[in-house]
This record gives sequence, structure tokens and C-alpha cells, in this order.
Amino acid sequence: MRAAILSTIALAAFSAPAAAQFNEPNEYPPVEADLVIEDARIYTPDGWASTMAVADGVIVAVGDAEDVAPHMAASTQTLDLNGRMVMPGLHDMHVHPMGAGMAQKDCRVPQGSALDAALAVISECAAKAEAGHWITGGGYDNNSLGVAPTRQLLDEVSPDNPIILRDISGHSAWANSRALAIAEIDANTPDPAGGIIERDSSGEPTGVLREAAAMLVSVRIPEATVEEASEALSWAVNEMMSYGITAFDDAGVAETSARAYDLLADTGRLPIRARGCLWGRDMSLIDRHMEFARDNFSPTCVKLMLDGVPTDGHTAAMVDPYVDSGHSDHDQTARERGLLMIPPAEVNALVADLDRRGFTVKFHAAGDAAVRAGLDAIEYARQQNGFSGQYHNVGHNSFVQMSDIERARGIFATFEFSPYIWYPNPIIGDIRRAVGEERMKRWIPVKDAIDAGALVVPGSDWSVVPSVNPWLAIETLVTRQVPGGGGEVLGAQERITLKQAVDMFTRNSAQQMNFGHATGTIEEGKLADIIVLDRNIFEVPITSVHDTKVLMSMVGGEVVYQAD
Repeated sequence: MRAAILSTIALAAFSAPAAAQFNEPNEYPPVEADLVIEDARIYTPDGWASTMAVADGVIVAVGDAEDVAPHMAASTQTLDLNGRMVMPGLHDMHVHPMGAGMAQKDCRVPQGSALDAALAVISECAAKAEAGHWITGGGYDNNSLGVAPTRQLLDEVSPDNPIILRDISGHSAWANSRALAIAEIDANTPDPAGGIIERDSSGEPTGVLREAAAMLVSVRIPEATVEEASEALSWAVNEMMSYGITAFDDAGVAETSARAYDLLADTGRLPIRARGCLWGRDMSLIDRHMEFARDNFSPTCVKLMLDGVPTDGHTAAMVDPYVDSGHSDHDQTARERGLLMIPPAEVNALVADLDRRGFTVKFHAAGDAAVRAGLDAIEYARQQNGFSGQYHNVGHNSFVQMSDIERARGIFATFEFSPYIWYPNPIIGDIRRAVGEERMKRWIPVKDAIDAGALVVPGSDWSVVPSVNPWLAIETLVTRQVPGGGGEVLGAQERITLKQAVDMFTRNSAQQMNFGHATGTIEEGKLADIIVLDRNIFEVPITSVHDTKVLMSMVGGEVVYQAD
């Protein structure tokens, strides 16, 4: 009898309408908001809204007062913004925050300094340094110095303290004789793989070290402790939040900085979202990456250096030769097209393996030959693995062949362009002289990449550049002039619209971080990573956007920065 009843019930179930088989949930009451923002100009994909509600860090309603009213409760806090603009939090997809924090104690040569001014600053640093202690820092450029830097020039202002200073690009270093001696660099020292020791006519080191050669000296400098690194990192994170940056890619994480992130996260001092790009030369760190993972720190990216920079050092890998002849005869021919630091077959296999393991790869690629090598590696990974969901990105892209721009979308490759060098500044003179005027017409080809349908994101490269301020970058993407306008327009044909610039810093970057489902736009159901501005950037002259001030930054509905 029981079996017959069960059989009857089963038959009834199979024959019942779908709504009867699967109970529809009861209609839930509207979520009670923790916060309601009123009287605002809220930038959304559907246009401007005036009101939004946030509950448990999530946007539960956005529109007008009527849309938000069902979420109001006795405990709801309200924030009346008196018409201020609200927009998604910004992303910086290529930043070196620990280095930026540590640089606050460095010897900084103001960018654009002539030789006498630079030496005066360095002399002052040496006078303050303890006997025998290292002096580090940088910021010089050959074009502004007016002469080639030499160890003898540094010896005159600091014969006893070892000095190593990075140039404006970060890819060349200037060392004195004391630093070279400590590193045991002399006429008999061979160039390291991926690096160049500049030499005079007699073969003696000049004091200029390119790319990996600078590491011969840098490794002799005492390393910061995890505690020192975490304090530097904390300073940089606070600086970024003050400009409205709520998420970023750290473009070069080693063991010490990984542990510094953990210390910050474990002590509640990492309120914004960070993805760490582990140095590709440290496979031990990559293999242990989840040891360092925390709620706001995802060590799931790997950084690979493909070339250098297209300055007087000729270390960016170029398809066509450099046009100047600023080097000694012994290495001019070898460097007429720059340096490709990883053989193509090796980088192809490495990227395919990292892609298979779920890592996002970030390349340093300034020259068009290096960009091509990066795209070749991404294409090879797609052939081996299909689309893994990882948007591997080629960073910097100072010069890119049009044929390579046109294929990026089809292989799901991202172009990450660098602010502060797409408008006139001290480094441009060195670059223009090295590559020639014709190639400068398509300098940093942002518009070409957007027009081709590629995913395009920004990365400041701070602290190689003097400021992480994204509003400088947003304005100059549109103007290609110095902030505030006026003077030369650099690469005029690559100017874009303000909306395109904002998309780069918001929705595009969220997609590149595989977080587009949660951030990047202000929409119901997304996280409340938002910022409040002192002006509506769409309603002021474009030449005033660089001066935008952030009044408040929120991550997940929590205030992480508020202006005085």
C-alpha cells in the first residue's frame, strides 16, 4: 500500500507544472539600507542618477528618491552631497607602492634638473648621510643634465658614501666609484644577462648601468625589513586613496613586499583592493603564491620584463633601428634595435604555463618589438589552452605596430598605457632623439587601440613617475598637453574623449582584474566602491580636470578616505 502511495506521488510530481515542482521563493521585503546618498550627481552606465542606497557594502538601489525609498529604515544613515559628483572608484593597473613609500627617504633629483642643480641636490644628500651609508634615489635625465653622467661627477660630491641613483625611467642607474667598488665592477666585469655596463673608450665603467646591470650594485644595499616595507606600503596606499584609487595592480612583488601586504592586511590597514604581480624570475615565490593571499590582496599576477626603455640607453626592443648614435662604438651595432630580454620560445612556454595555472601575466614592453613578443606569447597561450579567462596585459606600449594593435582583441590581450609620458615632460627629449620625429606621431597609441576594439587600461608606473594622481592622466589623455593646457600637443592623433578616459580607469580596469562583475560601474548589485568629487568633471573645462579633488573614497561602502 505504501509503495503504491509513493508511486502515485512520484507520478504526480512528474506530471505537475514546473511551478509546483520547484517552490517559488516568497517575495522578500526590500533590503534595509545602511547608507543612502542623496542630492548627488551619480555617474552610471544609464546616465545620471541622484540617489543611491547601500547595504552591507553592496549597491541595492540607484536612481531617484522614489527608487531608494523602499530601502529606508530607522537605522539608515543619509549623506546629502549638495549636488556633488559620485563616480566609480578608480584603478591604477601598474604601480610600485612600496617603492613609492621608501622613496620618501631617498635623494630625489627634481625632474628636469640641469647638471649643476642635480649635483647641488646630491651634495646636500651626501652631507646629511652617515659615513659609509648608501645614498639612493634618482629622477635625473640626460636631456636635462646636458652631459652624460659619469662616476667622476658623483665622486666629486661624495667620494666616501656609495651612491646609486635611478634615472627618470628607472631603467638606468648612475653610480659613483665607491658603489662600483663595493659591487666589484671594473673593466673586466662582463655585462650580465639583460644588462649593460657602459664603458669609456678605454673599457673602464663610466658609472652608468643599464637594466639588469644596475642590480649588480642594488643587491649590495641592505634590504628593508618587512616592518619597514609595510610602513612604506601603508603610506602609499593612503596616498592612492586620497586620489580616489580604490583598486590597483602592484607591478613587481617580491618576498618582502608580499609579506608587507600580509602584515597590513592582518592588522586591518589594507582597505583597498590590491592584486600583486609576482616577479617572474622568482618561481619559488610564484609556486607559494597562495601563502600570501588575503581578503584584499590577491597574488595572482606575474610580471615579466621583455625590454627596457626607448631613451639614450637604447634598451627598448624596436622593430626598426634607433636613429641617434649616442653610444660607444663597441656596443652601438648590438643595440641598434634594443634588447629583448627573454628569448621568444622561452617566453611563449612560460606564458602558456602561467595561463594554464590561472595567473594573469603583465609584461613590461616599451618598444614595438617587445610588444609584438608579448602578443605572440599571449597568442601561443590561447592556442595551447583556449581562452582561460585571464586578460594578460602588455604594459607601457610606447610604440606599437598597427598590425599588432589590430590583433589584440582577437587574442583577448589588454593594452596598458602609462600616464605622465603621453604629454610633454623631461623624458621626451631623450626619446625623440633616440627614435626620430616620425615615430613620435603615434607615441603611446591609445586611440588606435580603443578604435581597434582592444581592452585598454591605464597604469601610472608610480614611483617611476613623480605622482600617482590619476586626474593628471585623465585630463592629458584628452588634451595630450601639459596639465592645464598650452604648448605642444604630443601625439595629437592619439587624443581620446573624456568618457573613454574615465572608462579606462573604471570599467575597463575592473574587467582586466577579472572583477567587472563586482566593480567598475555604479549599478544595483555591485560593490559600493565609489568616490565623491569636488566638481563634475564632465561640466568643467577639460584643462581644469587635473586639479580635481576627491572628497571621499569608499570601498565596499566603508569610508577609507575623507578630505579635511
